[in-house]
Amino acid sequence: MPLILVSMYPGRTKEQKDEFAKAITAAAAQILKAKPEHIIVVYDEKPKENWFQSGRPL
Repeated sequence: MPLILVSMYPGRTKEQKDEFAKAITAAAAQILKAKPEHIIVVYDEKPKENWFQSGRPL
């Protein structure tokens, strides 16, 4: 059962997240030869001030 974690800033609408989850699920099902009902997508939304790259805030 594929579990796909998506980390991103908060602020996307429910509709955007729904559409993205459907697209990710369809791609994973095709590429991984998995049933869509076995694919789980989880959003992990963290505030922008918690994101750093090379020790610098994004």
